Amino acid sequence: MKLNQEEIKKIMPHRDPMLLVDSVEEMVPLESIVTKFYVSPDRDIFKGHFPGNPVLPGVYSVECMAQSFNIMMLYEGKYVGKTPLFIGINNVRFRKPVKPGDTMEVHVKLLSEREDKAIVTGAAEVYTDGDLAASGEVSIAMR
Repeated sequence: MKLNQEEIKKIMPHRDPMLLVDSVEEMVPLESIVTKFYVSPDRDIFKGHFPGNPVLPGVYSVECMAQSFNIMMLYEGKYVGKTPLFIGINNVRFRKPVKPGDTMEVHVKLLSEREDKAIVTGAAEVYTDGDLAASGEVSIAMR
């Protein structure tokens, strides 16, 4: 299953400049997802992080993981129409800098779900040029 950004906007409440998913490349709703995000060199963040050696801040990678997970969980089923609230991160590791012009490929799989509290946790990996750039676990409360 593939989705473009206009289709993603029908699922997600995020908008530019905070919508960090351009496309869904593969998805099994409520199980797994693969998304892509192009890191435009024109993003304002690169003016100060860092002049002469621009690097995407790690929090953007984490947010991209969370948004990819959100799409997977909000697409169909019991969480449609809910607002995803990012409530935690665990075991995050940054292995390679994400640079302007990179395309991030994000893979997320559902790890656990507390249906009574509508809290889900996913394992995520971010790749650039086929190399692992970041990984971690993200937790979302569906409200």
